[in-house]
Amino acid sequence: MKIYYHRDFDGMASAAILTDALIQTQGYSDIPCEGINFDRTLDWQNFAYGEEFAVVDFHYHPRAKYWFDHHPTTFLEESQKENYRDTKYHFFDPQSPSCPPIITKHAQKHWGYNPPEHFTELIHWSDIIDSAGFDSAEQALFGEEDAIVISRALTCSPNYNFYDNIVEMMRKLSLEEISQQKSIQKCYKRSCKNRDNALENFNENILSESDNILLADLRSKKIRRDRFAPFFLHKNISFAVTLLPTRAGDHITVSSNPWNRPSTNIHLGNLMKKYGGGGHAYVGGCNPPNSHKAMRWAREIYSYLLEQI
Repeated sequence: MKIYYHRDFDGMASAAILTDALIQTQGYSDIPCEGINFDRTLDWQNFAYGEEFAVVDFHYHPRAKYWFDHHPTTFLEESQKENYRDTKYHFFDPQSPSCPPIITKHAQKHWGYNPPEHFTELIHWSDIIDSAGFDSAEQALFGEEDAIVISRALTCSPNYNFYDNIVEMMRKLSLEEISQQKSIQKCYKRSCKNRDNALENFNENILSESDNILLADLRSKKIRRDRFAPFFLHKNISFAVTLLPTRAGDHITVSSNPWNRPSTNIHLGNLMKKYGGGGHAYVGGCNPPNSHKAMRWAREIYSYLLEQI
């Protein structure tokens, strides 16, 4: 058995909780966890072929023995959405702000799971971080709470094993204990420098801007990025479309301002699903196959949103 999780705070917490629940209630003794991202959906049909596996906080997979998610865009095929039914080992709740509470409640109800006390704080902060439920852009960028320290550290991970190691920490340690780990502190301090760089260089890399939306290209190696920089620097905008570099190639993120939500009912996750990605109502992303399409798609998305406002 292996657990595959979306490589962010929410997904990592989900993997930690499911690991603990399966070991406690389903007879497993050792469960490796591996992070994944949207690039894996390019061959999703053959993903993990021949394995016994679980998927959390990520697209529905019909061969997954265990699956939990909350993304409204989770089903890649309409037939999967029509035929899906919750079971003892699969559960979908698009109303949940994050995935960890789904797993915890389901395991308690169906498996007799007794979660450790430190998971309460983990779930609380997973909801806040994944739904951008921060009090302000200032808190999101400069908050010193343990969960925020960890979340910021994730943006400077030295390799993919870094995420997998934190999943194991989340299972056994409190957020305070995790935030004080040398590896976390090192990445956190680097992330703070990157945050400052992102704020300093963001405006000069805006490609297009209106009163309500902006498009920025942050793919230069000299530029750092921060999810909330557009809304800290441009508090009046409602949407930001950003081109970003990742280990998997170019990435497009489109998000709405958590502190100035748009009046339109555009579901950004559904919008990005048209480009092979997904997400939530207020944030979505995709991984274009090459840099040419990345720029073309980003401009298309920007133009579409501009027309809707």
